[in-house]
Amino acid sequence: MDFPTLSRARFVSLTTFRKTGVAVSTPVWIAMDGDDLLVTTPSGSGKLKRLRNNPSVEMRPCSRMGKVDDDAPVVIGTATTEPETPALEAIFKKKYGLEYWLFLKIEALFSKGNKERTIIRIHRA
Repeated sequence: MDFPTLSRARFVSLTTFRKTGVAVSTPVWIAMDGDDLLVTTPSGSGKLKRLRNNPSVEMRPCSRMGKVDDDAPVVIGTATTEPETPALEAIFKKKYGLEYWLFLKIEALFSKGNKERTIIRIHRA
């Protein structure tokens, strides 16, 4: 599966790796920006800490709750992070529409303090 095909999935299971090598998978929003895939996440999330130690990621299409089909292909990439800007946020708003707006409103209600988001930019490995 290539990046453009994966970007059409509603949700992707993003796997990052702890220092010990243990894989941690999380369902995420995904969108395409040029040749790269974008993931948006709260700035204090554990996946950002794991990416500082190991930028390698694996991705597979999944359900909203993170269920991955047994035969789902694995796509490998290398991640960098950057602050979320209005232009990057607009990419997610365009793909997910009202669903994304509603998610951000609910997240803001339940977040404790920091409402900033970070973009994970995934490059082909």
